[in-house]
Amino acid sequence: MNTRHWKNVESRKNIHKVDVRDLYSDKTAQVVHILLKPGEELKPHLTPVDVAFYVLEGCGTVLIGEEKQKVEAGTLIESPKMIAHCWFNETDSDVRVLVIKAPRPESKAIIL
Repeated sequence: MNTRHWKNVESRKNIHKVDVRDLYSDKTAQVVHILLKPGEELKPHLTPVDVAFYVLEGCGTVLIGEEKQKVEAGTLIESPKMIAHCWFNETDSDVRVLVIKAPRPESKAIIL
């Protein structure tokens, strides 16, 4: 059995300049933990695979295509491949999101 706690995984550098930690990655899927501090956001981008977001903590704002919605902890959001999406933390508290990509992308996201 392999286990890991997100706090024990090193954050990687990224174009968004937010806390991103790779929790799992093989050819079938990728799971990433994102921590958005108050006022932080992801840049709009396209992902070459379908993505599911699961809000672990806080209340963030997600934009997928033309739809923008505030979502709270316990919510799952589906984002089809090659549709622009991004996240915003417009609150005074942390927002933590689990990102599940299936299959694992073979190319990088396209920043808009």
